[in-house]
Amino acid sequence: MNGKRVLVTGGAGFIGSNLANHLAAENEVVAVDDLYLGTPDNLDDAVEFHDASVLDDDLPTEGVDVVFHLAALSSYKMHEENPTKGARVNVEGFVNTVEQARNDGCDTVVYASTSSIYGSRTEPSPEDMPVEARTGYEASKLARERYAEYFHHHYDMRTAGLRFFSVYQGFGGAEAHKGEFANTVAQFADQIANGESPELFGDGTQTRDFTHVDDIVRGIELAADHRLQGIYNLGTAESYSFNEMVGMINETLGTDVDPVYIENPLDVYVHDTMADCTKIREETGWEPQISFEEGVRRVCEPYLDE
Repeated sequence: MNGKRVLVTGGAGFIGSNLANHLAAENEVVAVDDLYLGTPDNLDDAVEFHDASVLDDDLPTEGVDVVFHLAALSSYKMHEENPTKGARVNVEGFVNTVEQARNDGCDTVVYASTSSIYGSRTEPSPEDMPVEARTGYEASKLARERYAEYFHHHYDMRTAGLRFFSVYQGFGGAEAHKGEFANTVAQFADQIANGESPELFGDGTQTRDFTHVDDIVRGIELAADHRLQGIYNLGTAESYSFNEMVGMINETLGTDVDPVYIENPLDVYVHDTMADCTKIREETGWEPQISFEEGVRRVCEPYLDE
């Protein structure tokens, strides 16, 4: 993508800032973020930043060719603390942003959904399998998918919903500001590098499809370039257990820090995830390029340089 004017909501956050900075090399990028979990320090000078909420009625949508809607309360915990706020930000904020962009002539939207709606699966999850909402967070993302269908059918917009799997980069990237809400790869690497034992729920055998943010950013951009319509997975189609992840971090750092196993405190918990990315590969050619081994090395690299 080049020569476009694009809006990235949640643009000062983890995934949003990586996307905004990447696109700013060849495009005019406007980032909107209310700084709940984001920071403008994540953004390059080339990105035009607006401290604003997706619930505002005067978003900078004029002249925008593509909306990348990543703004969200992005965890189970955030929603359970305030379900009404979660619905407002994740659902009303989506509708508000897309409607303003549509009124200003934009017809292409790429937005973040979630893979957690697949539940716990050790087999790859295809987009057409049955899904359900077990949490407020999942309900809000499914509502977003339904509203995207509405904008497509009623207004002929192109709306691509991307179900991200476990996206990570590390505290040496743009995850540090997320703290306890950062991916476990980032949290565990930081703890182990500092001689602290990471806490693993249960016996540590739960698995995740860990996907590096650089691969996610490429997938998001391709979804816009191809003006995809519908729902698409972005993951690696490989899964690693938390025990394996801790072992890989120790090996990379040259440490020998054992985890501590604790009882799972969450009422709803997805034990295993794995993506089936056949659909987006067939339509765009996208494939993950960063193996988990390489990703862990990148996460650990800043600690090795100290």
